[in-house]
Amino acid sequence: MNTTHHTIQRALISVSDKSGLIEFATALAAVGVELVSTGGTARAISEAGIEVRDISDLTNFPEMMDGRVKTLHPVVHGGILSVRGNAEHEAVQKEHAIGNIDLVVVNLYPFEQTIARNADYDEAIENIDIGGPAMIRSAAKNHAAVTVVIEPEDYQRVLDEIAANNGGTTYETRQHLAAKAYARTSAYDAAISNWFAAHLDNAAPDFRGFGGRLVQSLRYGENPHQQAAFYRDGNARPGVATARQVQGKELSYNNINDTDAAYECVAEFPAGKPAVAIIKHANPCGVATGRSVLEAYEKALRCDPVSAFGGIVAVNHPLDAAAAEAIVEVFTEVIIAPGADEAAQEIIAAKKNLRLLLTDAMPDPTQEGLAFKSVSGGLLVQARDAGHVSLDDLKTVTKRAPSEQELADLLFAFKVAKHVKSNAIIYAKDGATVGIGAGQMSRVDAARIAARKSGDAAESAGLDAPLAKGSVVASDAFFPFADGLLQAAEAGATAVIQPGGSMRDEDVIAAADEAGLAMVFTGMRHFRH
Repeated sequence: MNTTHHTIQRALISVSDKSGLIEFATALAAVGVELVSTGGTARAISEAGIEVRDISDLTNFPEMMDGRVKTLHPVVHGGILSVRGNAEHEAVQKEHAIGNIDLVVVNLYPFEQTIARNADYDEAIENIDIGGPAMIRSAAKNHAAVTVVIEPEDYQRVLDEIAANNGGTTYETRQHLAAKAYARTSAYDAAISNWFAAHLDNAAPDFRGFGGRLVQSLRYGENPHQQAAFYRDGNARPGVATARQVQGKELSYNNINDTDAAYECVAEFPAGKPAVAIIKHANPCGVATGRSVLEAYEKALRCDPVSAFGGIVAVNHPLDAAAAEAIVEVFTEVIIAPGADEAAQEIIAAKKNLRLLLTDAMPDPTQEGLAFKSVSGGLLVQARDAGHVSLDDLKTVTKRAPSEQELADLLFAFKVAKHVKSNAIIYAKDGATVGIGAGQMSRVDAARIAARKSGDAAESAGLDAPLAKGSVVASDAFFPFADGLLQAAEAGATAVIQPGGSMRDEDVIAAADEAGLAMVFTGMRHFRH
């Protein structure tokens, strides 16, 4: 490939994001670069007193069809794609009066932003860019001679290169910008195709693309020998990807993963009622609601104060000073909340390594979307678990019906179960978890672990009886045998919530009746692998 130095003599600029445009155009014109532009970009440059040539003057064709057709022309793409130094290409250029285009500056119609605000179908379609991606891809293909810039963040880099390299850019820079350009058009097309799939209610389109924008390069992944990076996918869902970090060390891969799990868990509870989730290794070690954030935190911490050390604290309510004082007493990696008052931020600031993330909003636990994970040679894609149950969904299957307090705790516990790795057992009492068994190969072991943890927590709190005494119990999936349920009864649970659907449901119901338990079926499972 010919990588000879090429001076930038002509630039084609067509941008929807006009930040930094005038300064960039001014600098290019100052070093003698001819500017060619389109529509609103050309007007903005011209109104700033900078000489610019309209694209229609170059092509001898007007923009037409409401601007849908303006750059899709041989004079444009020939000028971008011609191989410099190729005699045949140069002869064709001379015959058809096609001049070289050495710099292509294009950013795309804001399709992702348009669909993020739930624009209607026709508006979304009009924000699908055609000419932009075509020019970007042409310039990126011919990066041996052509420089492509797809966002304002790279304007200064190009200007610095021009100044340092006699009016041109280096081949290495053109390579990097070309790679970035193809990644951008790939992410753009992925957003469009996924929007179409969602609009058509097509859960399994023939091709599936995913794209994202780099948030940060990470020092490593789950372990130091694994490389990693964090990307934002354009979804406006409030959470770790959209939060602003007020203070603290750079987030790690595991921090990000755990913080996401924490915020999604605490989002299950209405913002009007303070709730706190403490997460360790992507599993809740304590979740509670309370009359204040402080009360919710103290109840959540009581569930497993040992595991909370070095954990993530997520809050569904603005953080105040009282809660902040309590949280910083325990070594905590990250706090994430929709907001924090000035006093709370000052308290947290005393712990300089503690990360504080503020989101300004809570994610909607019922919002649909996609979740995916890699497997060897492919991707597994599914709808995110937006399922939830209400009081009306519960079916009492035992002789004794749950009391009003038991029902409230059962619904609370089942919301938490959705966020605990399977097999999952959750004991809860008075709007707080009092024992959690997560990620076990058998459900009876999960019940035993949760019961043991409730005893450990009681001992830590100086109580005589395990916290699970008088609690309710939730299971993320059905009890395949009665043994897990009987283990929960032995731990002190008085009521049970589970999906039902086992071949042995009748045996489990009979065991619950014999033990004097109330039990409800939800008809909905919440496996989390």
